[in-house]
Amino acid sequence: MADVGKLLTDIVGKDYVSSEPEELYFYSRDPGLMPPHKPDYVVMPDTAEQIQEIVRLANREKIPVVPMGAGLALTGLVIPLKGGIVVDMKRMNRILYVNEIGRYALVEGGTPQGLLKSYLEKNYPRLRHSIPDAPPTATIAANVLIHGQGRLTQQYGFNSDMVAGLEVVTGTGELCKIGSCALSGDWFSKGAPMPDLSGLFLGWFGATGIITKVAVKLYPRKSLRDVEIFVTDNEDLVPEMVYEITHTEMAEDILIFTQPLPMMFKDNHHVSFYITGDTDEELEFKRKIIWHCLDRFIKSKDGGFMGVPPVMKPVLLESPQRSASRLADVKKGGGFEYSGPIIMVDKYPDCARKVKSLAEKYDLAYSGMGRVIDAGHCMMFAFAFAFNRADEDMMARTRKALEEVSDFVLKIGGLYWKPTVDEQRMALEKMDSNTRRLMKMIKNNLDPNGIMNPGNWEPGTRGWN
Repeated sequence: MADVGKLLTDIVGKDYVSSEPEELYFYSRDPGLMPPHKPDYVVMPDTAEQIQEIVRLANREKIPVVPMGAGLALTGLVIPLKGGIVVDMKRMNRILYVNEIGRYALVEGGTPQGLLKSYLEKNYPRLRHSIPDAPPTATIAANVLIHGQGRLTQQYGFNSDMVAGLEVVTGTGELCKIGSCALSGDWFSKGAPMPDLSGLFLGWFGATGIITKVAVKLYPRKSLRDVEIFVTDNEDLVPEMVYEITHTEMAEDILIFTQPLPMMFKDNHHVSFYITGDTDEELEFKRKIIWHCLDRFIKSKDGGFMGVPPVMKPVLLESPQRSASRLADVKKGGGFEYSGPIIMVDKYPDCARKVKSLAEKYDLAYSGMGRVIDAGHCMMFAFAFAFNRADEDMMARTRKALEEVSDFVLKIGGLYWKPTVDEQRMALEKMDSNTRRLMKMIKNNLDPNGIMNPGNWEPGTRGWN
């Protein structure tokens, strides 16, 4: 491995390679509950060509390679389970091009969400991208790689659906362009009307390649934005309420949350919807349409609008919404993890009851949150628990609660979102066998030496055969 360190230094320079114990410590873990595992080296490339050289070196030496954005996935997806080289993408953070009329931005693979957001606000104030409720350091490429969700997914689908093209280094070191950019100088489609090859990389967690460039679609940024909250104490009615709101096609984003604190939230389900407009008249029109669609729940006394205090509204309108991450330190120990399965909207009541029962069973602080995706075609539901990292018993209880969530999700027909290695195994065991064989073929062809983020979607592990 000492020879490998010298070769990595030759590729990127001595300032961008490390095997120092204190640095390997940080790259061996993420903020969630997954056990740590140290890499042998951390390297920070600056170009796609350097990444190609790193991957080719790793193939020659049969060394694992783990690409990393900001390392915020919480489920261990960038923990180097078999050691090797962590490829930290943070130097590749350039915004390369914005096509204002075509509404897309081309950025490098380590570009943070917050950087593109501020760049657009300054230079293209009428445009924006779908930003997740994550710290601004979260990278765009990593978010689409895990099929992320954000402020515009209610209207347009997962953030990966908003990809307009990719440049990737495969597991054998080839540099490939995916989408219209393979034929054209314009990055306007990740596939259609050609075969969509983006699925060879999106959702694979870096197990088939490393994204070096990504084009994302941009959308109109309205000058006005507001939020309303409709409250019910009957979780069984939430799917109907979501259906009515999505049917109007007026809401930018729809979030449902349930939590025990503060007391004003206890035992209720809050359907918050966001509306945008360029004039007060446009905003008011959308507001009235949605108000009207919820009339029957008001008349039956099954729900009503909650007045949003002036002090609360700026918090709810933040993008990204920092309040979503404040649960992480409720127990003053910096511990937070959630299982975020993708479910049909009509499964919301089951999930809401389950998160509450698990919190009571294991004595945990909790929050349940659903985000509507693609006009109600599905929903991401977060079973979120906070814990104190200094309290081993609390961490053990949280693990048990999340293990129960993993079993529960498959039983109700849900899919794991950014699954842990154990959840990947469970998904593979339940998966259609021909689908499983097709995934194995893709993995073996794009990463024949099994060096790319091993342990994730890995042939040969339990579940593949």
